[in-house]
Amino acid sequence: MGEGVNELNGVVPYPIPKEVRHYLAKWDTLLNYKAQENALNLLFREAYPGNADPRHVLLKCSTLNDFYGTNIYGVYPVAKHIIASKIDERLRHGDPQLVNDIASGHGIRRAGGKEIRLFSFATKYCSHHNPEAYPIYDSYVEQLLLYFRKQDSFADFRNFDLRDFPLFKQTILEFRAFYGLEQFSVKQIDQYLWQLGKNKFPKY
Repeated sequence: MGEGVNELNGVVPYPIPKEVRHYLAKWDTLLNYKAQENALNLLFREAYPGNADPRHVLLKCSTLNDFYGTNIYGVYPVAKHIIASKIDERLRHGDPQLVNDIASGHGIRRAGGKEIRLFSFATKYCSHHNPEAYPIYDSYVEQLLLYFRKQDSFADFRNFDLRDFPLFKQTILEFRAFYGLEQFSVKQIDQYLWQLGKNKFPKY
């Protein structure tokens, strides 16, 4: 399949509106995921939308880490890093560099080595505040983007570009435009890609 793309579990359907609607309807049947999403939306956008109170940020980090299993290895240092970064205005304006800034600089290291880059967690944290500005990075989504790049050359990017948020977001928007999916929100594209990737790359 080419570098960075694992073996497929069956044929990947071409990304047309009908396929996206199919997976969005399927999403509505995933009651556990919907319940978690609703709880996170309540927490991030209604109860505690700000990121200055340590109690609120710690609760959001802990809940997000638990629901998604992001394994950030240290909730408190991440919460402290987010508070110190004063992110609220940047979140409201959808600053794409914010994800990279949250992902690094927290000081969490594995066994005394290099700092762990919490990229997936950072995309999720920002997305739950502002879903249209921040698509979620996930390994399943990455595998699909690599697959469709190989199939259709829908965008020109290097594999590691997908771990840099401004380039990742640009790739998602180019994917949506190339396949004529502008009628769908960024959040809906998230839900479609994650489910399709999970279905087609189950061993990833």
